[in-house]
Amino acid sequence: MAYNTNRDNRRGDESQPEFTEKVVSLNRVSKTVKGGRIFKFAALCVVGDGKGRVGFGLGKAGEVSEAIRKGIEDAKKNVTTITMSGTTIPHEVLGVFGAGKVLLKPAAPGTGVIAGGPVRAIVEAAGIKDVRAKSLRSNNPQNVVAATMVALRSLRDVHQVAAVRGKSPEEILG
Repeated sequence: MAYNTNRDNRRGDESQPEFTEKVVSLNRVSKTVKGGRIFKFAALCVVGDGKGRVGFGLGKAGEVSEAIRKGIEDAKKNVTTITMSGTTIPHEVLGVFGAGKVLLKPAAPGTGVIAGGPVRAIVEAAGIKDVRAKSLRSNNPQNVVAATMVALRSLRDVHQVAAVRGKSPEEILG
């Protein structure tokens, strides 16, 4: 369940581009003490500029709004640039983090985003328009989001592979 919360830049510094912010999951935990229960909240947030830059973060606090604010700040600190091929990804990729395992496949233009909640939030924030995804093991949002980020970070296009191998892109494509 991804909530779309577009917050304006409160500090007013124009150096960073505008990010779209989404809350992927909210978790309430309770601690029982002598006087009753104490509730705390954890918010898993995703930020992205829609042009290939995306990040995620976890914020914990005694109130929901404070947890979301902390999660968004953490996500902005962990933004990475991913490799895209037009409106999709360059190749099929598998991301694993903990018990989470996510398979991402490129799709033809016009297909749209075929993905479940946490994966959809990250892929849309990154600006990928056409992709097919499947979460294979865990359905824990934190592990699924982290596995999706591992998969997106491992994407390489033809020019990057050619540079590593010391060949031309034409030789790689065959």
